[in-house]
Amino acid sequence: MSSLFLSPFAMAEESQTFVAQNAVRAKAYEQYQSELTAKAQEAAQTPQASSTQAQPRVD
Repeated sequence: MSSLFLSPFAMAEESQTFVAQNAVRAKAYEQYQSELTAKAQEAAQTPQASSTQAQPRVD
């Protein structure tokens, strides 16, 4: 009886619509991950740049 409940999911995974939607979700997730990585890198670089500018030069 459990195979009757799971069979729609098996057929959904084989459909072209499911594959297309899954590809769109995967691409959106990758883009989100790359945006988070870029923001993290910018946040890590910003304090370093400001700390060097905050120190006055003594001649």
